[in-house]
Amino acid sequence: MAESKAVNKGMQKSRKRTTASSEGFTAEERAAMKERARELKAAARRGRAAKADGESDVLDKIAEMPEPDRAMAERLHGVIKAAAPALAPRLWYGMPAYAKDGKVVCFFQNAQKFKTRYATLGFSDKANLDEGAMWPTTFALTRLTAAEEARIVALVEQAVSED
Repeated sequence: MAESKAVNKGMQKSRKRTTASSEGFTAEERAAMKERARELKAAARRGRAAKADGESDVLDKIAEMPEPDRAMAERLHGVIKAAAPALAPRLWYGMPAYAKDGKVVCFFQNAQKFKTRYATLGFSDKANLDEGAMWPTTFALTRLTAAEEARIVALVEQAVSED
């Protein structure tokens, strides 16, 4: 009997380790998934008001960011809103994102969120950026100069175009 308990106990530990390691997600990625679940629940509770609250949610999230990500996110928010006023700000996995017809087109990921050396501007498959058989969908950002802002404006305008 003692042997079977030891075997069962060993199997339980083994299963737990396998399950945890097979997930393959970092703590930051799991936190982002939990944050997304909270976003969906909050949006369901708010209903139609969710669209109006999207911008305040994004601005609140940006305000929580440490520098220099906060300054970059604030500037990026202004650039995207000016380039594509039809995009609705909202949170997506705890990140500022911009959606068209309820579908995320682009998003900003601050460097601190996943402990990376640079922030990123990403585009989803809903963005109209297709160019040949291969094209970039995520861009590293270390700072925003006039040249980067101009490129972002062009990318966002192309992303929302109806081509």
